[in-house]
Amino acid sequence: MRAWVLHEPSPLEQQPLQLEDLPDPVAGPGEIVMDVDVCGLCRTDIHIAQGEIKLPVLPIVPGHQAVGRVRERGEGAERFEVGARVGVAWLHRTCARCRDCARGDENLCRAARFSGYHEPGGFAERVRIHESFAYELPTALDDARAAPLLCAGIIGYRALRQADVTEGESVGLYGFGSSAHLALQLARHRRNRVFVVTRGASHRELALRMGAEWAGGLDERPPEPLDRAVIFAPAGELIPRALEAVRWGGTVASAALHMSAIPEMDYGQHLFGERTLRSTTAGTRRDGIELMETAEAAGIRPEITEFPFEQVNEGLLAIREDRVDGSAVLRVRET
Repeated sequence: MRAWVLHEPSPLEQQPLQLEDLPDPVAGPGEIVMDVDVCGLCRTDIHIAQGEIKLPVLPIVPGHQAVGRVRERGEGAERFEVGARVGVAWLHRTCARCRDCARGDENLCRAARFSGYHEPGGFAERVRIHESFAYELPTALDDARAAPLLCAGIIGYRALRQADVTEGESVGLYGFGSSAHLALQLARHRRNRVFVVTRGASHRELALRMGAEWAGGLDERPPEPLDRAVIFAPAGELIPRALEAVRWGGTVASAALHMSAIPEMDYGQHLFGERTLRSTTAGTRRDGIELMETAEAAGIRPEITEFPFEQVNEGLLAIREDRVDGSAVLRVRET
């Protein structure tokens, strides 16, 4: 099979991913092998390709928002029929035995394995995963529009939960890429008022078209105090700004896997008044299942830009340079 392989991280301008022929994966007990049709492109893939986060395995095939059809089932794998459409997300496997797993916080499992990070991911013609970590996908969405739900959607869904967002509250979204534009649709479905802070003019225009009440640049502050805020951009300087923007008793959640340094903060200015700051660490299978159900009911529809399989490096660079509105998707196989 053909796959994009990272041997050594480097800036995207140097095209760190190389197209190679690799052996087909083989399904083990309880596992499935999927023919990949599309795979979402994510900022996490950029952090991996550029070595901005510690990499436990090299070489590695990145990609963790893959949609395709079951090609092969291993011994005991009965959840999906051969030919069924399924999705592969970031969370690849957990130990299922530790305290975190036992209380339902499997995303915090210290032995967790992640697609495209520990295990070969979806920037390939085929990918393998245990059937219990694969997803059924909303039938209303085609493959390319279903793919962003598998990371951008799941993280946006969990980040809104981490921010304690309840129906009708005002919510600030800082950064407006793939995850945020899905979170906006979820928030609007819950009758939230949404305020967006992002540097890209085209991103602000998209936010307003999708129902944001206000959209401003990074040097602007929402016109009124927010109940909650979620930071999607990996920019540490946004954390004190968001904390200043929320009311007393409000919550700020960061959805970023990797973030630049956070400036020094003043306790009275940024945290006093029972304001809360949280991080978001991956998502659980429960988050994913609930999101798929919500997406179906709410009519969530990602805005997408497709890139051909041969242009994975170019697609990641377009995301880094904010030249993609909504989500970017890699077309692995023409169907």
